[in-house]
Amino acid sequence: MTANSDRRWMQLALSLGARGLGQVWPNPAVGCLIVRKGRVLGRGWTKPSGRPHAETVALAQAGDARGATAYVTLEPCAHTGKTPPCANALINAGIARVVCPIADPDRRVSGKGFQMLRDAGVKVDIGLMAQEAHAANAGFLSAKTKSRPFITLKLAASLDGRIATSRGESRWITGPEARRYVHHLRATHDAVLIGRGTATADDPMLDIRGLGLASANPVRIVVDSNLALAQDSRLALSAQQAPLWLCHSAKNTENHAALKALGASLIEINKAPSGVDLADLLQKLAAKGLTRILCEGGGQLAASLIEAGLVDRLEVFHAGLLLGGESTPALAALPYQHLKDFPRFKHVETRVLGNDTLSIWQNPPHDNR
Repeated sequence: MTANSDRRWMQLALSLGARGLGQVWPNPAVGCLIVRKGRVLGRGWTKPSGRPHAETVALAQAGDARGATAYVTLEPCAHTGKTPPCANALINAGIARVVCPIADPDRRVSGKGFQMLRDAGVKVDIGLMAQEAHAANAGFLSAKTKSRPFITLKLAASLDGRIATSRGESRWITGPEARRYVHHLRATHDAVLIGRGTATADDPMLDIRGLGLASANPVRIVVDSNLALAQDSRLALSAQQAPLWLCHSAKNTENHAALKALGASLIEINKAPSGVDLADLLQKLAAKGLTRILCEGGGQLAASLIEAGLVDRLEVFHAGLLLGGESTPALAALPYQHLKDFPRFKHVETRVLGNDTLSIWQNPPHDNR
């Protein structure tokens, strides 16, 4: 195999793995390709609920894989959980070479999968397209190394950074192409997070529409410190059909039993001056298996996450209209006085969606504050 062909096959394996995003938590979204003499014998990606694993799917499709190369986007697992170790499956299938970008930080694996392969005489090449593999599994890696999910903050605003008129009108600032892309974002995240203010003002469903992916609806999470979500809201009334998690800090409210009876899961979070402790919130969501969360909350929740240094990726939509100074800003106030103290994000790319633009930004490499 040449370096160019290795890169080509790994790129395909990464694209296969992306098919599992939002559907496989708490497992990583892995892709696997089995290739022999330039011919693809089998391909696979992690299936919904995290099983079977990508390697198992690809090997089953390949049949006879003796002497082949396996391109896997994350280190094959080395422990017995609900499925046998994928490293053993590759060995038993007679795979001669494994190409993999990065190690799995899970302490049950972390280098052990590679060692099992080498001990069995399998050639192991590590590091190809490592940066792309880190980005592909940023959620899983964050959950394992930071004990919190990867957070994507979505903002949709006018050219002057406003999200609603002075009378509260906000539908629709962006056009259909941008809104369709937001549904794609929901489909590739494990959960969607909003604050109770947004839940009250917009009465959203936070489901996926127009993509034929209704079965892929994310967990819907509301930061609702006092458990004040209306019982007749669309979120509450649909809690039996799609998961609804309400994160609160108040222990006793009149709504508690009623919301639970409707099917909502209630998660108690440590208190903070603003209502809930966001660091504790994300740690508890990670403990429940979530790896990737899309925040579609209002300006206050967005500002609180940014202030706490918990935003990993910004996806900012700008529509071609101006709303003026009396309109609602996309972001609430941040507690800084000097320009050097405000967080800066690194530009990744800009796209045109209909008459709107989308700019994507990554978290800064270090804390400026």
